[in-house]
Amino acid sequence: MSTGLEVDDAVRALLLLMPRMVGRAKKIKVPDELQSLALAPRHLSLLSYLLFDGPMTVNDLAERLEVAPATVSLMIGDLSRKGILERREDDDDRRRRIVSITERHRPAIDEWLARGAKAWQNALRPLTAEQRRLFVQTLLAYERGVTEA
Repeated sequence: MSTGLEVDDAVRALLLLMPRMVGRAKKIKVPDELQSLALAPRHLSLLSYLLFDGPMTVNDLAERLEVAPATVSLMIGDLSRKGILERREDDDDRRRRIVSITERHRPAIDEWLARGAKAWQNALRPLTAEQRRLFVQTLLAYERGVTEA
């Protein structure tokens, strides 16, 4: 006897779940001090990397975001003008710039992103490392399938 879901049952469950998840994610309130900064969803991933992984170079961010360095440079320029990010010279290589979230905005960004991070931690913690890998790969395959359609 199978204890899992048949493919069609799983698809049905996910088709019902995904819009609810997206809707709830969209309702996560942007902290008041960030409201006027017109942050877009594309900024969310960049800010998440900087918040959770710390300061990094434009090329490191581009690699993680899977976009061109020029695209990341434009986003960083936009967020720097808004006072959200700061760029400083790399002590080891003065040609490189290290990007980080300003101390002024770090608490608000942390508050904004922490709820989602905590929810993912709670959802993923009971799984084995292999199950977590499979889950992430499944979401990536879904993303590719939707993008290609």
